[in-house]
Amino acid sequence: MSQQEKPVHVVRVRKSHTDKHGLERDYRSAYLRRSFREGGKVRNETVANLSALPDHVVDLIEAGLKGQHLVPADAAATILRSRPHGHVAAVTAQAKALGLPALLGPACPQRDLALALVIARVCRPGSKPATTRWWADTTLAVDLGLTAAGTDEVYAAMDWLETRQESIEKALAKKHLSPGANPDRLALFDLSSSWVTGHHCPLAARGYSRDGKKGLPQIEYGLLTDPEGRPVSVRVVPGNTADPTAFEALAKDFKTRYGLQEMVMVGDRGMITSARIEALKELGGLGWVTALRAPAIQALAADDGPLQMSLFDETNLAKISHPHYPGERLIACRNPALAVERSRKRGDLLAATDQELAKITAATQAGRLKDAGRIGIRAGKVVGKYNMEKHYKLDITDTSFTYARNEENIAAEAALDGIYIIRTTIPDKQMDAAKVVATYKSLANVERDFRSIKAIDLALRPIHHHTETRVRAHVFICMLAAYLTWHLRKAWAPLTFTDEHRPEPADPVAPAQRSTAAQTKASRRTTADGAPAYSFRALLEHLATLTRNDIRYGTDTTMPAVPTLAAPTPIQRRAYELIGQTLPLNLK
Repeated sequence: MSQQEKPVHVVRVRKSHTDKHGLERDYRSAYLRRSFREGGKVRNETVANLSALPDHVVDLIEAGLKGQHLVPADAAATILRSRPHGHVAAVTAQAKALGLPALLGPACPQRDLALALVIARVCRPGSKPATTRWWADTTLAVDLGLTAAGTDEVYAAMDWLETRQESIEKALAKKHLSPGANPDRLALFDLSSSWVTGHHCPLAARGYSRDGKKGLPQIEYGLLTDPEGRPVSVRVVPGNTADPTAFEALAKDFKTRYGLQEMVMVGDRGMITSARIEALKELGGLGWVTALRAPAIQALAADDGPLQMSLFDETNLAKISHPHYPGERLIACRNPALAVERSRKRGDLLAATDQELAKITAATQAGRLKDAGRIGIRAGKVVGKYNMEKHYKLDITDTSFTYARNEENIAAEAALDGIYIIRTTIPDKQMDAAKVVATYKSLANVERDFRSIKAIDLALRPIHHHTETRVRAHVFICMLAAYLTWHLRKAWAPLTFTDEHRPEPADPVAPAQRSTAAQTKASRRTTADGAPAYSFRALLEHLATLTRNDIRYGTDTTMPAVPTLAAPTPIQRRAYELIGQTLPLNLK
């Protein structure tokens, strides 16, 4: 081989020199050299001086000499498709950790679709047609084999899931309401409603709208949870069903369907009324924690009654008894903060009522309003609007209208501001009075679930489905998504504004307080380690920016694409660590 044919290589040289001023200077140079042996010695010949070239050009020359095939940057790799992946991967991983796929039923296309509907409800709630369009742009559809699924297949999967609801809820009840997991045998229950679009749903009816949608048909649904607020079961009833009636029917259903024995149902005073308690007694095997309504409290506060204000001289909690409540414990509570709020609200309502009634008086005096019937209708609307009927005395004739506040009734109500009485069948040896109060206040967990299901996270409302089966399936999907969201919120609390360590109040009657750490997190909008704090929805949106990219390397169009994940951010890595999962390339 001639000297000219011998291979060349790049040599980099670095020299240091101290000048006369004592400053150290670095000199970097690069050479293209050829090495050969001559007379038993290795000789080096400099072919070219590359020192004047930019470093990246020298790197390219060196890579080429080492046998690497270099192509233009725009032809090195082609990203054929980029799909959002991080959010659906995280929610799917949490669902698998909870055993949700097996809980839904045996492996089949309907199960995959039902699971995808639950995951999609957490990640991006929307109508079913919107959901099928959305998941086609993520890795959810392609990994679960749903790219060809349309609305007909989705509705068929909903029908399939509705037939599985009883067995799924039985498994959840066994897991969260059994004596081992729930030693106090408590189950929280509450009712809510949501309005329905269209006019063909057999469950839709006009009733009291908790959403403020007066005049629109609605459905009602009852949610059963464990003491911490994990959803266990949901039932849908017609929208004109009264709360007590719905509670009685659903309590019987839960007891017989799931075999609940010696369970204690926790519900508010408007739902577990005295009449419903009599029904529970006949049913047997169910206890209760609820509160007395205002007339019953007033009866106990009579001059000869057991509820006297002196009970609260030293404490805000007192045990009382009365023969009208045999076998029950009565725990009277006084909340000073609630008393102030009720007094303020009553004052505002009285002032607003006075203002409207004064307009009616002026109209009758001016002769613009006549006839006792018409005057009475208008006055009734005013006092009914503000719920102030009992606090006013009205004098109506065909030509006049006068009114006056019933100061005696107002004073009697004001005397009981901030007072509420809890009634329960739980014996004192099982649960002291403070814990009974805390148990009743834990109904806030169900209310939090309803906020999550209806508006904050899962957008259950409005109901667009027109068949009874689809409506029940839609509500059930939202309940399963709420179950999944409950666990995700708990796991991701360090990254979000959630209060991780809510302090236990020394006074069980006092309002709940946020921890100092949570207040700091909210004010600074950063977590304890200085990272940005997120809402639950914003954290999912951030996870969605972690994409899976189908990349083809080189210019050969027949080469297969290589799925590659984008580099996760520190927050995304932390989110997966908190749910105990690694970032998967595929959902299956």
